[in-house]
Parts: sequence; C-alpha cells; structure tokens
Amino acid sequence: MELKTVLTCPLGSKCQEIRDGAIHQCTWLTKLAGKNPSTGENVDEHGCAITWLPLLLIENSQQQRGTSAAIESFRNEMVAANEGNQRILQITAGLLAPPQLNMVEG
Repeated sequence: MELKTVLTCPLGSKCQEIRDGAIHQCTWLTKLAGKNPSTGENVDEHGCAITWLPLLLIENSQQQRGTSAAIESFRNEMVAANEGNQRILQITAGLLAPPQLNMVEG
C-alpha cells in the first residue's frame, strides 16, 4: 500500500485561495523560471519563496565559484603585468642590467 504525500504550509496558511469573492494570495508565492542547478532541467512554476531557498542557494554558490575563478585569473594577470613593469622601471633606473640578447646564427 502506497502512502499519499501531502505538503502543507509550516506557517499554517494557503498560498492561494478564493474567499469572499476575491483571490487571497500569499506574498511569498513566487514564480521561478530558469534551469535547476542540480538537474539542469527547466523550471517554470509557482511556489513558496521559502521552498525555493535551497535551490537558489545552490545556484548562488555556483555563481560565486565562477566569479572567484574569474577574479583569481584576473589577479594572476595583474601580478604578471606588475612584475614586468617593475623590471622595466628597475632597468630604467639603472638598478638592473638590461637582459642580454643571444644571437643565434643559422
């Protein structure tokens, strides 16, 4: 025998109901459209903002990892450029000898 699962609101209210000739809707009822970061399948549905939090936290973590990688790459490029500029300034100031060019005869 299979048991039926019934999802209920932990706050004790309904997301949307018709009452007294009007639609009463929870302010946390949110439409989410995009791709599920865990499965990759499309999402386009309404749900409680509280229930969307785990999904959005996963997506946020993935975006932060991408941003961190881009910042690290940019930092590495800036360090390399700064080292080159320091070497040029030291050569110009006479603190370093210019690099020797080796001529290869062929």
